[in-house]
Amino acid sequence: MSNEGAAVTPSSAPPTPSGPPPKVTNRGRSKDPIDSSNFDSTNIPEFEPFGLPGPRGFPPLTEFLDILDVDMIRRPVEINKKEHHTHFFNSVDLIVRRGQEFQVKIAFNRPYNPAKDKFAVEFTIGTSPHYSKGTYIPVFPNKDRLTTWDGRIINTSGDTVTIGVTPAANCIVGKYQMYVAVMTPFGIRRTRQDDSRNLYILFNPWVAEDAVFLDDETERQECVMNEMGIIYHGAYDDIAERNWNYGQFNYGVLDACLYIMDRSEMPITNRGDPIKVTRKASAMLNSRDDDGVLVGNWSGDYSYGVAPTSWTGSTEILINYLKSKTPVCYAQCWVYAAVFNSFLRCLGIPSRVVTNYFSAHDNDGNLKTDIILEESGRVDRNRTRDSIWNYHCWNECFMSRPDLPTGFGGWQVVDATPQETSDGMYRCGPASVMAIKHGHTCYPFDAAFVFAEVNSDVVFYSRNREGTMEPVKVNRTHVGRLVLTKAPGNMTRREITDQYKFPEGSTEERTVLEKAEEYGCKREKSDPPPADVDLVLPTLEVSIGDDFELSLEFINHSDERRIVETYISGSVVFYTGVTASEFLFSNPTVTIGPNQSVKELVVVESKHYMKHLVEQANLNFIVTGKVKETGQIVSAMKVVPLRNPKLIVKVSERGRVSEEMTATVEFTNPFTFNLEGVYVRMEGPGLMQPKLKYYSLIPAGSSLVWVEFFVPQRAGSSRVIVSLDCPTLTQVHGTASVTIEP
Repeated sequence: MSNEGAAVTPSSAPPTPSGPPPKVTNRGRSKDPIDSSNFDSTNIPEFEPFGLPGPRGFPPLTEFLDILDVDMIRRPVEINKKEHHTHFFNSVDLIVRRGQEFQVKIAFNRPYNPAKDKFAVEFTIGTSPHYSKGTYIPVFPNKDRLTTWDGRIINTSGDTVTIGVTPAANCIVGKYQMYVAVMTPFGIRRTRQDDSRNLYILFNPWVAEDAVFLDDETERQECVMNEMGIIYHGAYDDIAERNWNYGQFNYGVLDACLYIMDRSEMPITNRGDPIKVTRKASAMLNSRDDDGVLVGNWSGDYSYGVAPTSWTGSTEILINYLKSKTPVCYAQCWVYAAVFNSFLRCLGIPSRVVTNYFSAHDNDGNLKTDIILEESGRVDRNRTRDSIWNYHCWNECFMSRPDLPTGFGGWQVVDATPQETSDGMYRCGPASVMAIKHGHTCYPFDAAFVFAEVNSDVVFYSRNREGTMEPVKVNRTHVGRLVLTKAPGNMTRREITDQYKFPEGSTEERTVLEKAEEYGCKREKSDPPPADVDLVLPTLEVSIGDDFELSLEFINHSDERRIVETYISGSVVFYTGVTASEFLFSNPTVTIGPNQSVKELVVVESKHYMKHLVEQANLNFIVTGKVKETGQIVSAMKVVPLRNPKLIVKVSERGRVSEEMTATVEFTNPFTFNLEGVYVRMEGPGLMQPKLKYYSLIPAGSSLVWVEFFVPQRAGSSRVIVSLDCPTLTQVHGTASVTIEP
């Protein structure tokens, strides 16, 4: 029956398929998929014929040169790893640095004859090796055929040839496969794929042609080779130290770092550019966008993972991520910075962890941190949104910046802590430190954000009943008060504030701020006259659980009496400056005679703050007041970090490589309450892998003793690092230095 001429009626569209949509592929867009996996490879054929075989196949190739064995010279005591500064890596594979010659020994079936025999050493990386993309590199032993990598014959002894290979100083960083290929009249035959001939090529800060070249051996030893770190925290006037094992040479860490780039789907061809590598890694070290390495958590509830204050090193975090393929819980800024530092040093990019005290994080993208006061002078906590972190940790890495004008290479800020998005992802940098200092906030990447972290003004606004706000005080020196990093070559700190900003109040500083304004940074232009009454808060050292007195000194610089309506607020705060709870408030009226000073004492009892404490145990006191006679505002802020009890760590004497030693940890609960759910972690660079003990209960006044046996793996100075952490007591640390003899 024919339907010719029948009318077609519309029907409802089929429903959208249920479930997650399939992953978008490159099909229809490019011939080959984007090569973004360093651990997947393509097998190169053992024989590549030049033509079709005859009726009887190819003739025997016995009369031609054949490869019997390949020695990668990969042991730590041999020349390759020593010359390339990779002898500390706990790996059986050859690890070298680009732009520098390494050696390979090839044993043939007969002596090599340069006039008659032709062979090449081939290197491949990724799943789709191409010569034009730098993922397939043949290296020839003579100058007849030139490629991007140099090759030469160093020595010939009998049937063995030692060839020197120099990778290009800008080649891809990662894991390569190596083959030896011999040309015959009938085709090319080569060695089969063998994991023992894999090699890793890293960035090279010792070679001037490399983009990460650092012309200072002391800095190179610190920022590439040193596994033992110190991260500074606490408060500007009460600096504390946290020891950290970067562990960049530990077994599995290099593979974990390469997996991070694979997981980000970063094209293999981009992995020779330190700018692209560090920018991609700053996103991948946090899990906000891309299931990266670490989950950030500032809530105080860490029951589904490890408290940030409990970690002692990067190894456990990176290996867990490599094995589980899921983000590791949990991190805060110093953990992000420490693990990022391990990533950078492992790949050969010079790096260091930097701490900025009183680091601004404003919510509206200007150079102002706004504190809103009620008409009476009391802080309006509901309307004050900006926060000043007691400290914030980020990284600096060293590289040239060909994308910027001359002079803006060198140290670059990168930050993996997820604060704000950059090009749609939670990442920051690399931002030139020199550009930040000179106010070039338009230069990529994220220089304006870092500039605000060290240069914001603290502006106090008085809000009247109608809702209008008037600036009543501007503090231009509070933010970015001190920038610290570990000094190279020793265990002391080094101030680098002058690398980020000119001296406060100098002509250069004013010029820089004006330049930043031209690029769009907004500042507070008003300059309210300072009050003729000063308010000074003391520096205190308080142990957790202690009662103490806070002495407020009011100084009257005028010739008349002054009456100040004062508001004193004491809060438990996170180190980010965010208030957890207010435990103290008083409202005294202070009378000060002409040109005199008066002290107002406030007693702080531990029973009021102990039950509110969060990790890092910071108390924040904000004192504001309004001078009755003039209407001027006086204010002062003070962060008091409470000091924790210490762990006692002892290490047995006369340590030698490969001889058993002991580390002993002792701790006594000094409080009148029990400690429950206690985790104790221990590790040491070159000494031991991370160890963990769990104690369900440490009663009040009781002690624990943990004795751990370990076998040192290498000679030199090191430290055993131990942390104790539980819900009611965090950031308890102890260290013991040790020198291991060969």
